[in-house]
Amino acid sequence: MIARLFFSLALGLMVSACGSGGTVTSAPKPPTKVPLRSPGHTTPPKPRVIAGPGLEGVVGARAQDLIDQFGPARLDVWEGDARKLQFTGQPCVLDIYLYPGAPGREPEATYVEARRASDGQDVDRAACVAALRGR
Repeated sequence: MIARLFFSLALGLMVSACGSGGTVTSAPKPPTKVPLRSPGHTTPPKPRVIAGPGLEGVVGARAQDLIDQFGPARLDVWEGDARKLQFTGQPCVLDIYLYPGAPGREPEATYVEARRASDGQDVDRAACVAALRGR
């Protein structure tokens, strides 16, 4: 009997809480402020140049030099003053990143990534360069 009374009271309290019609609101968070770069900072940081055996003629090359070596780029993407050229073949996909060097000069290749065309796994950059040059 006491258990039944306790259950009825508990059920009544739960039902009354659900039907109260009150809403809970929270104040929105203020926007996060992102500090701006100081206006005196005008020179970009020096790019990290990746070089190694088999990458001769690629690293340091300009876009037209790369197109002369590998043919038309599958992708030619500009982001700010940086550029990415992508060359593809059956053995691999080669992404070459070009960054500006001295002011007023054309961007030069400073970084190279290579992966298998079939599954995207990293492959040796120099082997990919050689394969795409030899097609």
